[in-house]
Amino acid sequence: MKIKFCGAAQTVTGSAHLVTLDSGYTILLDCGLYQGRDEEFEDFNANWQFDPSKLDCLVLSHAHIDHCGRIPKLVKDGFRGKIICTSATRDLCAIMLMDSAKIQEKDAEYLNRRNSKKGLPETAKPLYTTEDAFNCFKKFVGIGYEKWHKINEDVSVYLRDCGHIFGSSNVTLKIQENGKEIHLGFSGDIGRSNRPILKDPVQMENLDYLICESTYGGRLHHDLPHDEDALLNVIYDTCVNRKGKLIIPAFSLGRTQEIVFMLDKLENSGLLPSIPVFVDSPLAVNATDIFRIHPECFDSEILEYMIDDPNPFGFNNLTYTRKVSQSKALNDMEGPAIIISASGMMTGGRIMHHLINHIEDQRNTLLIVGFCAPHTTGAKIRNGEKKIRVFGQKLNVNASVEVMDSYSGHGDQQEMIEFLSNLDRQKLKNIFLVHGELNSQEAFKEALEQNEFKNIEIPELGQEYTLI
Repeated sequence: MKIKFCGAAQTVTGSAHLVTLDSGYTILLDCGLYQGRDEEFEDFNANWQFDPSKLDCLVLSHAHIDHCGRIPKLVKDGFRGKIICTSATRDLCAIMLMDSAKIQEKDAEYLNRRNSKKGLPETAKPLYTTEDAFNCFKKFVGIGYEKWHKINEDVSVYLRDCGHIFGSSNVTLKIQENGKEIHLGFSGDIGRSNRPILKDPVQMENLDYLICESTYGGRLHHDLPHDEDALLNVIYDTCVNRKGKLIIPAFSLGRTQEIVFMLDKLENSGLLPSIPVFVDSPLAVNATDIFRIHPECFDSEILEYMIDDPNPFGFNNLTYTRKVSQSKALNDMEGPAIIISASGMMTGGRIMHHLINHIEDQRNTLLIVGFCAPHTTGAKIRNGEKKIRVFGQKLNVNASVEVMDSYSGHGDQQEMIEFLSNLDRQKLKNIFLVHGELNSQEAFKEALEQNEFKNIEIPELGQEYTLI
């Protein structure tokens, strides 16, 4: 059996890991889009480390675009197998992939218009179209948590809730090969305990091999109980004291709903100032609708909360905006407000227009509540750069910038180690670290070794290992 690392190798996005059995049967774990502007990965999304037409099965951990975003291209390029994931992930992928396709179509149109004005050929094409996205949906198979599902005569898959986003899972493959039973685990993105909305991560059982994320290797988050207090302090400082706007770039899936739920609780407790709140992301609106129809993914706290408030994602001063005209109107609105908009890393979407209109005003605050991959606008602002470029415009970062890593859906180093703590070190032959920048992976490797884990590898892109 072999594992080839086809994405998220010494970087955070583009998750894809190919398992090839001795029989020749192939299973891909995730099929993510690379997000960022690193020139080294400029051609990553257009090319494959394998032949899609010869791939037998895809197992998907969750619906974030850096894990599912190349599925329409995979099908377009010849994949004919099944895509196995939780039912909630299947439903979320339907909106995530259509949205991704529309963005790529618009980007191609924009580039062709620009080339046409310069007298250059109009050669830009989307990675995939909305038709390609639609065509891939029939291949999704939604399954439940904590039940063995047979992929073929030699392989079964078991999904456990990993507490990262709605419907997310870690993956265990039970493989019968050469008279032996092998358990291969894939952590997916390890979530955090005691987060709003989501259940706590469920640990995997003993494994022979593990592919493990390492996003926050070497780092610790702030304590969880202070989230709502910290958010309320930022709201008062910005919207009450300075009469400014609080701009929150947030992933449409997961982070937006978590923030809205916190605001809902503050509103119900009478603590939230009477100011308008806007969720300016059509994708977030659609994702929230899907949250409502999958109560099996809710934790006990929100289910109990919903006894008194059946709509935890809505309150009097909250408005969900779909239309472009509604979004544009926010930029001309006078007075304090909270605007939650995508994308969370500030790589595109409506948040870019809010940056242009608000980041140079010192009354305003930009609140960063999630990981920002290197080379993204979010990472530049997070790292303290005082000038950024958006749509060709140079902007001064005069607004206050606040960072709350406690909102992260990724476990920090200690939380990841605790998640892995139950695994038998003697049985576990290898750990392969993925989904992390190299410095984070090296720090996490050292921490794992201090906790008596052995044979830890940090694969390079395209590197293949033969498992003994």
